[in-house]
Amino acid sequence: MADGPLRMVFLGFGKYARADRIYALEPLTGDERGGGSRTRVWIDGVAEPIVASRTERTILHDMGQDAAAGTPLLDEALKLAERIVEDADRGRVDLGDLSRRARHLLESSARPGEPEPLF
Repeated sequence: MADGPLRMVFLGFGKYARADRIYALEPLTGDERGGGSRTRVWIDGVAEPIVASRTERTILHDMGQDAAAGTPLLDEALKLAERIVEDADRGRVDLGDLSRRARHLLESSARPGEPEPLF
């Protein structure tokens, strides 16, 4: 959380939450997504999650978490996940290509000093 004064984060449709009280974001997918429903937001002290009309990346940005939302590794992982879904929907999945991309992502995320991968 960014230091400084407390921030209110706009969730859409007149809903706001304190940035320091948001502890989880879940992007909605499939039939749940649409019509102003983009992200499920869990807020400390609120029993049920609030459905926000804004994406998790936008909410993270407003919370001051730009570094967490915009990492190149995360962006590449999301692109890979989108490609898998699109290819599966079309009924043609190139496992060799997907395997190469996934291996590249895993290798780029390894920290120095970590043991060599088993595969």
